[in-house]
Amino acid sequence: MPTAHNESSGDAEAVVQAGTVHGGINLFGRAGPPTPPPRQLPLDATRFVNREQALTRLDAALPADGTAAGGRSMIVAAIAGAPGVGKTALAVHWAHRVRRWFADGDLYVDMRGYGPGPALDVGQTLDTFLRALHVPAEQIPTETEGRAALYRSVLTGKRVLVVVDNVSTVGQVRPLLPATPTCMTIITSRSRLSGLVAREGASRMTLDVLSPDEAITLLGDSIGGDRVSAEPEAAAELARRCAYLPLALRIIGERIANTPYATLTDFVADLALVDHQLDALTVDDDELSDVRAVFSWSYQALPEDTARFFRLLGLHAGSDICVAAAAAIVGVSIPRARNLLDQLTAAHLVQNPARDRYLFHDLLRAYALERAQAEETPEQQHQSRRRVYTWYLWMAEEGRKVILPYSHAIALDPAGPDVPLAPPSTVAEAMAWFERERLNLLDTIRQADEFGDHDIAWQLPVVSDGFFELKSYWADWRDIHLTGLRAARSAGSRLGEAANLRCLGDAYWRMEQRDTALDCYRQGANASRDVNDHWVEGFSLRGQGLIHEELGHLEEALNLYEQAREVFRHHGITRGEAMSLLSLGNCHRARGQFDTAIAHYQQAVAILDGINDQWSVAWASYPLGLAYQQIGHHDEALNQHQLALKLFRRFDDRRCEGLTLAALGDTFEATGKADDAQRCWQQALQILDPLGDPHASAVRRLVTQSDGSNGSEPT
Repeated sequence: MPTAHNESSGDAEAVVQAGTVHGGINLFGRAGPPTPPPRQLPLDATRFVNREQALTRLDAALPADGTAAGGRSMIVAAIAGAPGVGKTALAVHWAHRVRRWFADGDLYVDMRGYGPGPALDVGQTLDTFLRALHVPAEQIPTETEGRAALYRSVLTGKRVLVVVDNVSTVGQVRPLLPATPTCMTIITSRSRLSGLVAREGASRMTLDVLSPDEAITLLGDSIGGDRVSAEPEAAAELARRCAYLPLALRIIGERIANTPYATLTDFVADLALVDHQLDALTVDDDELSDVRAVFSWSYQALPEDTARFFRLLGLHAGSDICVAAAAAIVGVSIPRARNLLDQLTAAHLVQNPARDRYLFHDLLRAYALERAQAEETPEQQHQSRRRVYTWYLWMAEEGRKVILPYSHAIALDPAGPDVPLAPPSTVAEAMAWFERERLNLLDTIRQADEFGDHDIAWQLPVVSDGFFELKSYWADWRDIHLTGLRAARSAGSRLGEAANLRCLGDAYWRMEQRDTALDCYRQGANASRDVNDHWVEGFSLRGQGLIHEELGHLEEALNLYEQAREVFRHHGITRGEAMSLLSLGNCHRARGQFDTAIAHYQQAVAILDGINDQWSVAWASYPLGLAYQQIGHHDEALNQHQLALKLFRRFDDRRCEGLTLAALGDTFEATGKADDAQRCWQQALQILDPLGDPHASAVRRLVTQSDGSNGSEPT
């Protein structure tokens, strides 16, 4: 079977190190019990107002017996309406009622179409959905069109409910529509999405505010029916002042419920006073105009430290926030932040959709930002943002050190005592943190660059680099370093340029844009020499060599690898020297110079073993085994491949495990052990085929040929 290059260029090749890893890192799933379907719906709304007509319309659109109502090829229901009217609550409540029908899972995303920051990119959403549907990251295309096509293919014949919340444009949702009648999509939007109705035949309902009676009923659920019955006129006036919006009614109801001795008439008078005070703020097309009085009334009742906590949360770049990041943005301890978040949750001013995760409704987030801009000086706002930027930066740095201890380290300013850090202690913890905060990292990098914190905007991509590569978030990986490069140039940081250029080289190389990758590596090498960053210089040279090797320019590749090796050796970068030796060995093996290749591989193994980098030992042992195999030293080949297989399995590197099994099969066949060869090839195919690895077809031919010669069918 054809041999394979098993290399990476920079950080991610150090992915899992012996002595650092506890329990390994699961990048590729092993064959085993069926994976559970995705269940992504948020918690069902509490105190859901009886929207029977809307629920009945949604029920009527439910797929039946694998066919869409009216013979449509897809089922799409769009819920339109004003902010705060309860679109999300309706969609999520109905989805919970029918989720058992969708045996293959439910997907949920908030497209953030109306927040202060940019809307969520549809390509990012497709990536997230495909991963949730258990598509290996390596099979996910980099471009949106390819992802959308794969997404539709994966959903064909399945029963999956897709809830797409907060959509602002048709273009934001169209690629997310399954093209199969057994799936259903629920969309919420402030827009009427007329194009979706016309082209995709979406069933649209416009959700109005509650009727006066429904609004009073919801208020009674919060404060008690007796209080409403005792003052019906005051209750009706409170509902009117809440514009009959469920969001405002829940907020006002919570405050009234916590003040049992005041009358509803007292609350009406208070709201009227606040409303009068805010008249001067009224402007056309102000999304807060209907609810600002209710928000202000509740906000003014908060203790000062709670109110400040609320408004500073509005400065956060992301759509949700964890307790520790919230503590950083305000400069308080984690226990204090948790207490303040609990107060805001109880007042319905923030939501708590998952453990340690909090978020705003769009209107409340806009109001919090409005209050921060009005009550905090520009310097105070900058300090708050800077603290939370620093929290993300240092948490990412601590994760990098756990996951990739041999990767590029850059000097960072100290975090400071008002930035509470809880560093991960294991690879699993670090990877889970990166996954939870991935979108917040993207938003933080963008916002830091936008607000002129260019040092953070170039450093955060560098310390987060390995995660995005390891998890194959290709487009995000490229984009953070494009922002990082721009920020470094704005900051006048040649080091920032060098580091982000080297990372961009890796990203473009992985995306098979070789010319662009070469240019980034060359620029990175030049910049690194200006600041004496020899790690970046060496890996930029080696990155160029990998591309030339792929193009068949072996002399140029050998020259670059020798340059990289010399840089690493001269400056004591031990692992870099070993990886250069590994690359040199591959080039010599490709030229048929097996003795020289074996010598280089053996040196690489010795160095990597000496620093206890066992995962990379496996990477060197695998091609060493191939070289022995090619010169007919089958016992040595078996020994090296069995060692590599053992280590790859320890670190759950499925692709490399599959390639090594295929190579073992070749060696067993060469020694006349046909049954062992067949077993290895079959195991290799079971791994490589689901990953979409290009070597799977060659292994399949070997399995088929071998079975045919034995007179049996492939298993």
